[in-house]
Amino acid sequence: MNEEIRKMIGIDLGGTHIKAVLTDSGGRIHYESSKPTLDVEGQDNSAYWKKAIKDLILEIEEITGSNDMTIGISSPGIVNALNTGVVSNGNKLLGIENFEWPDYLDREVAVLNDAHAALYAEGKLGNAQNFKNIIMLTLGTGVGGGIMIDGKLIQGTLGRAGHIGHTSISDDSFLGIVDTPGSLESQFAESTLARRSKGRYTTTRGLVADYTRHDPFASWVWLCSIQALARGIVSLINILSPEVIILGGGIAKAGKHLMDPLEDFMDIYEWRPKGHKTPIEFAALSNYAGAIGAALFAQDQNLL
Repeated sequence: MNEEIRKMIGIDLGGTHIKAVLTDSGGRIHYESSKPTLDVEGQDNSAYWKKAIKDLILEIEEITGSNDMTIGISSPGIVNALNTGVVSNGNKLLGIENFEWPDYLDREVAVLNDAHAALYAEGKLGNAQNFKNIIMLTLGTGVGGGIMIDGKLIQGTLGRAGHIGHTSISDDSFLGIVDTPGSLESQFAESTLARRSKGRYTTTRGLVADYTRHDPFASWVWLCSIQALARGIVSLINILSPEVIILGGGIAKAGKHLMDPLEDFMDIYEWRPKGHKTPIEFAALSNYAGAIGAALFAQDQNLL
């Protein structure tokens, strides 16, 4: 098979930008392009971003001179069982629900939840590529995730598997976006930081900056957040017994300021039969992990 046929198109539909890449089975980026999503919560601007995705695909096809490449789309929301579209996504990206991408693009295409796509890329090419049983958490505005068992991505009934942020980890009566009380997302995500910090912080970057300066209040908020994360992770370990935990997303950029206290909490909480410690690693891939993962998933579905 020649090199041109092995190349794939990966699309990452985000709330701010749409990223498109021409990639291959090794995850190399041969070409990249992007457009703004222009999504406004509560408004249906789908005509724009749907056409933007079609235009990005056509742009790559014109450059390569090929219109038969595998296409994968990484998208927020719960994806249907056929991986052709999104079933549910709340009040963002209105117009995405029950929209069939193969019909619109007039070709085969695989759609994958964005956190699942990031996990798929990490499992194939990143810090989890030597493992078959993997849990990934994406830490950012919300807390997403994905689960891979015996090398197979677990999407579950209605595509809800891996929504780790909606795990209940405390007796906090605050209800999250899917009405889970005391969820990991409500205890850790940036979207809930203002509530957790009594209005003093709206960005994790600002919180961590003050934590590194040993500000007492910032240290309290940050360490409580990481303690909640550790509680969630040990529960996942006890239920699924993964070989590795992968942490991705914007908050993971805190690096050692996240990992060092997390490992301290894990030393206290983790059940370690015969001394076995579950490794926790940061995601290795770039901001294009979602696009690459969706393309790889589409390739593995034998979509041409």
